[in-house]
Amino acid sequence: MAGSTPASLTADAPAAAGTAAAAKRQNFSPWQEAWRRFRRHKMALFSAIALAVILFAVLFGPFIWRVPINEIDFAAKLQGPSWSHPLGTDDLGQDLLARLIYGGRISIAVGVAAMVVAIFFGLLVGSVAGMASGRVDAALMWVTDLFLSLPQLPLLLLVIYLFREPVKGVLGVEGGAFVLIVAVIGGTRWMSAARLVRAQFLSLREKEFVEAARALGASRLRQVTQHILPNALGPVIVVATIDIAAAIIAESTLSFLGLGFPSDVPTWGSVLRDAKDYLDIAPHWALFPGSLIFITVLAINFIGDGLRDALDPRRVL
Repeated sequence: MAGSTPASLTADAPAAAGTAAAAKRQNFSPWQEAWRRFRRHKMALFSAIALAVILFAVLFGPFIWRVPINEIDFAAKLQGPSWSHPLGTDDLGQDLLARLIYGGRISIAVGVAAMVVAIFFGLLVGSVAGMASGRVDAALMWVTDLFLSLPQLPLLLLVIYLFREPVKGVLGVEGGAFVLIVAVIGGTRWMSAARLVRAQFLSLREKEFVEAARALGASRLRQVTQHILPNALGPVIVVATIDIAAAIIAESTLSFLGLGFPSDVPTWGSVLRDAKDYLDIAPHWALFPGSLIFITVLAINFIGDGLRDALDPRRVL
């Protein structure tokens, strides 16, 4: 139009750049955005690297460090770290590096397996309670509160004391100990996940997208699997990381008390138990397994903090 002022290119450039940047940000998938937010949590990223190093060591360490875990050398007993024994030896001259690598496999495997058991029952109980409501919800939450009120450590000790020998007779010494410890730890860790999942379901089932699916004729199972459960997994993943750390500590506690794996099977807790009588003359024997438990649990907790921030859309990072 005559007399009109032409648009300024310099004025439109920032707006166009901002629009392009916004479009670029919108192209991120939810998981890519979660990874971007997780990377900004420096302690969580550093902890993930430290945990990856520990996992690599326990998985591939036996192929690199081929010293047998039960090789006895009385001439080298209670030696400190050296080139031949980087982490020292115990009272039988057994190499601590080999035993801690082997024990790390067991301790971490127990933690992961117990977490899977706890999350499975937590998802099952929480989702049924959140979708059913009424008497079913009240009954399931009553059972959950009952388990929450039980003291966990005495319950662990009692169950293992009562069922250790029958389970070992059926599944063998190591297999029976593993299954029993995983079942007991996982069976006493599902309550927090169940309450969290129930709260998520009670909130999500009233959202507009779930009501739209319900109006279109989606069954309850489809509502749960396709709409509610995927949106409730963020907090559950955070709880899962915390459960792994708690299960590792529980297994170490049971092994330290002599109620875990057999004495000839090294775990981080059992190695720490064997070292308690030699703290004054061989402190390295207790220092290294204790440090591995501490670093692993701390790293998992920091990773859980990072996942909590990364999977929470309300937090600005």
